[in-house]
Amino acid sequence: MDTSIDLPGRWIDIERIIKRSGPFASPSFEPDTKASPNIMNGLQNDFKVLVIGAGGLGCEILKNLALSGFRNIDVIDMDTIDISNLNRQFLFRRKDVGKSKAEVAAAFINSRIAGCNVTPHKCKIQDKDEDYYRQFKIVIAGLDSIEARRWINGLLVNLVVVNDRGEIEPDTIIPLVDGGTEGFKGQARVILPKISSCFECSLDAFPPQVSYAICTIANTPRVPEHCIQWALLFGLQDATLEKPFDPKQFDNDNPDHMNWLFECAKKRAEKFNINGVTYKLTQGVAKNIIPAIASTNAIIAAACCNEVFKFCTDSSGYLNNYMMYNGLNGVYTFTFEYEVKEGCAVCGTNLVTFEIDKSNTLSTFLEKITTDSRFQFKKPSLRSNGRNLYMQGLLHQSTVPNLEKTLSELNVEEGDEITITDPALPGNLAVRMRIKYSS
Repeated sequence: MDTSIDLPGRWIDIERIIKRSGPFASPSFEPDTKASPNIMNGLQNDFKVLVIGAGGLGCEILKNLALSGFRNIDVIDMDTIDISNLNRQFLFRRKDVGKSKAEVAAAFINSRIAGCNVTPHKCKIQDKDEDYYRQFKIVIAGLDSIEARRWINGLLVNLVVVNDRGEIEPDTIIPLVDGGTEGFKGQARVILPKISSCFECSLDAFPPQVSYAICTIANTPRVPEHCIQWALLFGLQDATLEKPFDPKQFDNDNPDHMNWLFECAKKRAEKFNINGVTYKLTQGVAKNIIPAIASTNAIIAAACCNEVFKFCTDSSGYLNNYMMYNGLNGVYTFTFEYEVKEGCAVCGTNLVTFEIDKSNTLSTFLEKITTDSRFQFKKPSLRSNGRNLYMQGLLHQSTVPNLEKTLSELNVEEGDEITITDPALPGNLAVRMRIKYSS
């Protein structure tokens, strides 16, 4: 361990924790000594930590980790700095507007905290392969996207190796510490893949995104949001509409893509004499923008980094497994254990029973599953008994007539399974839904 760049007494507060045991320490905890500073060596040389997101939470997390002794940190963020970020994302300055969040945040930490090595990656988390993620001791996520959190959760669960005896190989477990905020509310949780409940198990705790019936969007739009959703669901797939980009590569963070979406939605609104489609509303619908407050970010980031430190040092037992915070009326926190959900698509049996009236149409069924908080579907495709019921992409137009048919007319009987794929599901996972008709 190279201590030549450390100021005298720099780690005195950390040493008070790692150089002596305590009532909350893990049974395997062995305090550091002058002869064998194993924990500090681990923090500064051995433990690689991945931070996903360099926004409001990410800035706080990077600062906390660096000041807690961690020196080998990677950060991934595909976003660029906007002037509206400067009121709370304190690693950025006005001169940084338009630059990569990951690169600017890494450069700031590296220049300010001697010995710390933050490596930035301006890309999507999906751009990295499994070997990249295997190198980390722990992953800490400060994301504002449920879809991205579902993806990294699914990946880390898939990385866990189970041997022929059905036993988990402990070295293949990479914990995920997940933090999230919305206004004055926030939460932090610790996910041990294949051991504790995963992120997918708690999807119903998140309010589903506002959803509209597909038949209404396609045929009888009434509000501006219907027109924007039409541009997202149908306009992007319509080959007759000219686009300055590949529809398969649509990116709601790209200004050119968003301008096209806005113009497409505006033309749809004009056709049906609907007012109120604005660029700001288009952004809100496409990106599901949520408010952020600096103090909430600081509290949740501190909770997340505490869990990372405890896990890496064994100096205390870590969270089991969910902490919620509410600062709206005073300060309130509550900790509880999320249980593994039966039928979880990621860590469970991946089979759920869904009850519906036999007279309901496929359109009604789609509306029910897209508004069900257990699934958080965005653009589902459905197959049953080897037949396409409703598909996105190239087969979309050929399956639209099925929307007005009942499930029984589509030969879906009691006990049959409908296989559902959706971009929101991590990896290549699909949900198997067993149909039960209500009497």
